[in-house]
Amino acid sequence: MSEDFQSDIDAVGSLAAVPAILDVICHAAGMGFAAVARVTPERWIACSVKDEIAVGLKPGSELKIETTICNEIGRSGEAVVIENVDDDPIHARHRTPLRHGFQSYISVPIVLKDGTVFGTLCAIDSKPAKLRNPQTIGMFNLFAQLIAMHLDANARLAKRELAAETRYATSQADLLEERHTAELREQFIAVLGHDLRNPLASIAAGTRLLAKEAQSDKAKTVVQLMQASVDRMAGLIDNVLDFARARLGGGWTLNLKEEIAEPIIAQVVNEARSALPQRRIELVVDAPLPVVCDRGRISQLLSNLVGNAITHGDASTPVRVSASTKGRTFEISVSNEGTAIPPGDLARLFMPFVRGAHVSEKGLGLGLYIASEIARAHGGALTASSSPAETRFTFRMPLNR
Repeated sequence: MSEDFQSDIDAVGSLAAVPAILDVICHAAGMGFAAVARVTPERWIACSVKDEIAVGLKPGSELKIETTICNEIGRSGEAVVIENVDDDPIHARHRTPLRHGFQSYISVPIVLKDGTVFGTLCAIDSKPAKLRNPQTIGMFNLFAQLIAMHLDANARLAKRELAAETRYATSQADLLEERHTAELREQFIAVLGHDLRNPLASIAAGTRLLAKEAQSDKAKTVVQLMQASVDRMAGLIDNVLDFARARLGGGWTLNLKEEIAEPIIAQVVNEARSALPQRRIELVVDAPLPVVCDRGRISQLLSNLVGNAITHGDASTPVRVSASTKGRTFEISVSNEGTAIPPGDLARLFMPFVRGAHVSEKGLGLGLYIASEIARAHGGALTASSSPAETRFTFRMPLNR
């Protein structure tokens, strides 16, 4: 691996949004493998990978350029979309799908600001997929542009930092440009989230109709899987939109009312118990005083914390939820036993698009960030502590705001 290409892999690897992008496009397009690849006329190198179908590639893996279709994109600068290789007039007998065994494929170029093609954002699957539609192609194009903007912005920042070692100053104009770039790329995420809602709503309505029809056992299983996928995708979109709302100028809009906390907390815990009856969740509430809060957002915060504890806690031990109103403070804590969070990960838990090395679940890495922003919007704070004995998240806010 040449030093230049290692720097390209590192550049893509430094972009916290890329794993989230690959996660979203896999679930939205129904693809099992997605990657950001560095492509030149001579080489194809994976920079970031999401692999759910055991393709076997990882960052740094290299394919012979002649065995890929991405080299065609590098030459033409145009996207390639294949819904079903067997029916595709151009690629039915192409050596690449024959060699790698995929049926569906989509790849769009990542074009930098100076017009050079860095590489491609691509996805494949062993099954045919409906890809030739405005929503899917538009999603890939938007994310390819977003990645290019990140790479351009980081390259400019690196050059500026190098120059700053001798100048000890950064121009105000450059700072304004970086701020504008950051706002623009987050607006892309917000727009994409809204554009995904309409087709997802159609799929959800279709699965609800199918569920009411008489079906075979196999069909019932398929419909249940479809409904679960729709719910997961809806959650991903909600998290992306919450992230964009928090990071753009508007911030959070809260519907504040005086509430008694116990019914809110009990409802969230009971929902978790119903979804996972095999897991034990203990609840202790001593919160008789009213709390001025947004009921929905407090439920969302607690649901994120309980889900996090269930995912990472030792399944043989209970998740413990407690709430109290003491003095002038409302407090909720969620704790679990299990492997301690490494100190390096603990310090970064509430950053967006962050999932520590100990984390293996699918998701965008936004749940704890959103929970912390909900806490901040209520004038409170969310903190975390972890030891071999216990991991605990604690939310505290003033009773009177």
